[in-house]
Amino acid sequence: MHVLQVIDSVDRVGGAERAAVEIAPHLVRRGITLDVAYLVDLDGFQPELAAAGASLFGVHRDSRAGSVRGLARVIRDRRPDIVHTTLYEADVAGRIAALATGVPVVSSLVNTAYGPEMRDQPGITPWKLRAAQGLDAGSARGVRRFHALTDHVADVMARRLAVRRARIDVVPRGRDPELLAAARGRRAITRAVLRVADDVPLLVTAARQEYQKGLDVLLTAFAQVRRELPDAVLMLAGPAGGQTELLRELAAKIVETGPGAGDSARTADAVRFLGHRDDVPDLMGAADVFVLPSRWEGLGSVLIEAMGVGTPIVTSDLPPVREITGAGDCAALVPPDSPEALAAALVSALTEREKTSVRTEAAHRRFGEEYTIDSVCDRMVAFYERALDRRNPRDVSSGPVR
Repeated sequence: MHVLQVIDSVDRVGGAERAAVEIAPHLVRRGITLDVAYLVDLDGFQPELAAAGASLFGVHRDSRAGSVRGLARVIRDRRPDIVHTTLYEADVAGRIAALATGVPVVSSLVNTAYGPEMRDQPGITPWKLRAAQGLDAGSARGVRRFHALTDHVADVMARRLAVRRARIDVVPRGRDPELLAAARGRRAITRAVLRVADDVPLLVTAARQEYQKGLDVLLTAFAQVRRELPDAVLMLAGPAGGQTELLRELAAKIVETGPGAGDSARTADAVRFLGHRDDVPDLMGAADVFVLPSRWEGLGSVLIEAMGVGTPIVTSDLPPVREITGAGDCAALVPPDSPEALAAALVSALTEREKTSVRTEAAHRRFGEEYTIDSVCDRMVAFYERALDRRNPRDVSSGPVR
């Protein structure tokens, strides 16, 4: 089978980009001829994709129409059996190009879009969001099948793109269990590099500094955590974004007004912004708790990593998160946008070690049963085969976009 994956970029900061890199060598080992076309000219995972055996095609145009023409040229030259698009610009341009060249196209649904959670986000223009939804829904009519990361994303996006739920297959992301186990084994080394003593309570999160990720909620909660655990340290891994200025202001207040404020050596490193990191599993392995305070998520891939590493988890109680962790069996779940509940859960995870250990062990077992990269890759290959099966014709809904 020959697959052309189309994605907005292969930048190192995105979850979809990283997922494409992680699965690439496993697809190639299963006999897939893999091409990857990307629309934005950024240095990123190109070396890793090439080393995995994928052929790369940078389709860098200054307009959407140019991207469509460039992708159509790649499709005609490479003649893949199927085109697989991921992320908004790649979805729109890739679908149109595939349809123009007569090649079946599938698309990944990686998040819930166009709903109130996005309309409430600072800087969002409602009419532009509605226009984007219309273009997404219109181009979706030519898609053979969809791949969603969770049932929640599948259910929501079926309504918002006006496609039948039966056309959407759910396959989560997976991670390499050996790599994650090795990260846990480097706990002492990583803590030494981070200059964190073994007995210091360490919280880690990994997310873009955007409204969706709720890092402002986490920093507000952490101020409360420090009142009960004055030596606690919070590390934020992830690139700058729309909330960076606010987050740094909140962090500065914690350092200036929190416990031990007069002791500069004690407070200077209470909150650390680590920027983008390629060693997030190592950070998880060094942490006492991994935190995901998001306001909404499509999956929350970092939770899968934390489960595989064996790090205790405190996370927002969101429908897709429950699909990963169960109803609190594998993580402490708290209402999103509630600093008080988040602070209480973090203190509990750091102090009630027996309860935390039971959850963590359950999470590690669940990871091995559901989220290893090999099992996920097998399901993705089956998804491609199902999309190519002519006995499964397109089932296009004519319902309204919601």
